[in-house]
Formats: sequence, structure tokens, C-alpha cells
Amino acid sequence: LMSMLRHRVAEGRSDIPALLLYSARGMDEVIYREELLEMGSADDNFQLELTLTRRQPLGWNGYARRVDADMLRESISKVGDPAFAYVCGPTGFVETAAGHLVDMGMAADRIRTERFGPSGT
Repeated sequence: LMSMLRHRVAEGRSDIPALLLYSARGMDEVIYREELLEMGSADDNFQLELTLTRRQPLGWNGYARRVDADMLRESISKVGDPAFAYVCGPTGFVETAAGHLVDMGMAADRIRTERFGPSGT
């Protein structure tokens, strides 16, 4: 994902809306945090949405829960209907998030997934 976002910046493709909805336990676990925050502040067409599920800094006014259908809907509404969605994470998360996107009307062939972690019970 970072390679796609970096390529977007390098190619000057900020005219194409992009959204990253990133879930972490706390701000200290947001990988590439400074780079992502910089992208978000430098590009009006890049929307960075963070949800911090366990530890929020003082004064935090972002999301503070796991990704759910309402959060996806709210976040996507800020950039318009996506051409593609990329969902990455543990298998259960990926399947749930992709299911929410399909339920919201996104064509399944427009959703790309990457799973990590155990695949069985």
C-alpha cells in the first residue's frame, strides 16, 4: 500500500482522490505515521482516517473503535465512490471489511485483498 501512495506522490497524481482508513491500537503502532500525516496535510485529495482502538492521545477526536460498516461508509463519503478498494490485515478483518464494502454496493471485482496471519482455527 505504501508503495502505491508513494508512487501517487512521485507521479504528482494528487488529482486522483485517495483514502486510507488505518486501524491501530495506538498512535505508536501506526507504521509510517509521520510520512502518512505529511501526505495527509500536503494533499487535499488524500484523506487519512485513523482509528485508534485501545490508546488515544489526549484530545483525540478521531475514531476510537474497530473498523465497522458505519466507519467505512463515513470515511468513503469524504472522497466519493471508490474505483477500487484495497483491504489488508488479518483474515477475519479482511473478510469482514470486504463484506461491508460489497454490502455497500461495491462490486466484488473492484476489491483487492491481502491477508496475513493464521488462516485456520
